Amino acid sequence: MKTVKAPTDPEKNRPYFYIIKDKEIFSAKAEDGTGVCFLYQSDGRLKSSADFVGNVKDQSQIEMLGTVEGFRKLVHSVGISMECENQEELKFVFQMYGKKDLYGGGANLVATVKADGSEHRIYLKDVDWQEDDDVPGQIRIHFPKPEQTAYLNVRFYLNDGFEGPEQIEAKPVDTSSAAYKAMIQKSLMQVGNAARLQKMAEKAKRGEDVTIAYIGGSITQGAGATPINTMCYAYQSFLKLKKLLGDGENIHYIKAGVGGTPSELGMLRFNRDVLEYDKNRPDLVIVEFAVNDEGDETEGVCFESLVRKILALPYEPAVLLLFSVFASDYNLQDRLKPVGERYDLPMVSLKNAVTPQFYDRETRIMTKSQYFYDVFHPTNLGHQVMADCIVYAVKKALEKEKEADTLDLSLAPAIGNTFDKVLLLDKKDNTDLATIEEGGFTLTDTVLQSVERNMDLTVSPQFPYNWMYDGKTCEHKPFRMEIDCKALVLIMKDSGEIDAATAKVYVDGKFVRDLDPYINRWCHCNPLIVVDEKETAHHVVEVVVDEDPIRTAFTILGFGVVKE
Repeated sequence: MKTVKAPTDPEKNRPYFYIIKDKEIFSAKAEDGTGVCFLYQSDGRLKSSADFVGNVKDQSQIEMLGTVEGFRKLVHSVGISMECENQEELKFVFQMYGKKDLYGGGANLVATVKADGSEHRIYLKDVDWQEDDDVPGQIRIHFPKPEQTAYLNVRFYLNDGFEGPEQIEAKPVDTSSAAYKAMIQKSLMQVGNAARLQKMAEKAKRGEDVTIAYIGGSITQGAGATPINTMCYAYQSFLKLKKLLGDGENIHYIKAGVGGTPSELGMLRFNRDVLEYDKNRPDLVIVEFAVNDEGDETEGVCFESLVRKILALPYEPAVLLLFSVFASDYNLQDRLKPVGERYDLPMVSLKNAVTPQFYDRETRIMTKSQYFYDVFHPTNLGHQVMADCIVYAVKKALEKEKEADTLDLSLAPAIGNTFDKVLLLDKKDNTDLATIEEGGFTLTDTVLQSVERNMDLTVSPQFPYNWMYDGKTCEHKPFRMEIDCKALVLIMKDSGEIDAATAKVYVDGKFVRDLDPYINRWCHCNPLIVVDEKETAHHVVEVVVDEDPIRTAFTILGFGVVKE
């Protein structure tokens, strides 16, 4: 006789909110050859997603998501559903970061989920929580192979005593509508002098090579776009500009975005990553640092120096300033727009275009959850909006009557131009600028911030020609450099690893600053000014690693040098 198993009691209905809703994700190649997609939740991302994806307006609930302790108090269980073409089993991991051991000390919420749209629940009572648990860190989706697409939903079911928010369904966005086009038009802050853009169009018409380049932070890298190489705003705008310029194979593309880095690093990377040391001659450079430059110590001097460096190139490229925006409505366009005004450059503001309409429920074209992938980065739709704004600005410039190039770099800078002539010095390039004694920094670090460049889906390491010290194997001697310079930027490697050491910088025997990889606490390139003077002088620069039995490793990625 067949035994019939009685069904279990139905799951109690619980209030919930989404943190991820129908998000398209794409797997990058992991070290073992499988695929992985990272969705970072730290640094306010999870709290912001609860707001603009989950419609959570209870600030106390949002704040609970900032710590593992609060997360456990608020959340009863996590619901995960995924869809992919082959309905494969995918591995879901929600990693908590640790207080002491950032990446290894926290708990992991793990589930194997069949990607057929059905929901799998992880109950927090079943999780092996750790003493080191600190903050919700990252979600990872592991795929059988790279370059696979899936659609992900994650929602938090709430514990007894908490109420869930109203669930609002967003309308599809009509990018062909008059309202959408009017929104795009609002992005144009000024057309500026069109001469260099007109010259680019004339070159393209004659069949000459034309190169369009993009330099910026993680948004320019393509973060939030799926796939990152073809759906990012840079490539999407390039395709449209290419078509505008005749759609010939003579139109070339360069993408040089590095996540989490300001123009203070961008000005050091430009010759290497965009020009490739004069191999490339861009006709248009889109500069995107308006949401990254909070980390610029000079509050705009580095940004203006980068812009001037580009404008001063002998083949006279055009520059377009692109001001992205965060989900918090933050950007630095008010700080940076005087640079565009001083040199009469085209300027495009996503804040001007999309932010006001987010708050108009009657005429809203898109919601924040439709535009933003997370608190910092756009979705595919958001990247499309950015691309459309760039193309609109270029079209308006090309519609103008033919203009003369009135650029005058002899004018006083709007903010400052200390770093106009900055050069990158590392183990490979410009080694003649200084006399270097490596001391204990005899190793080369290979665990580096890496990014997708141009059309690549694989990543390339940033600053591979570096100096690394490890107290476990290296003699404890300072890195010593003698150099004639007016300004000097040291690029250090930030890290969240447990062995990341601190160090001190001395210039001419005087202490200048501490170097601590834990301030940012992720694998990241961090430029810091150690010399900034009005006149060129001879200096002796020393980097001394603080001795510690656990924190033993420190890496100097390179230097930015201003000789005169």
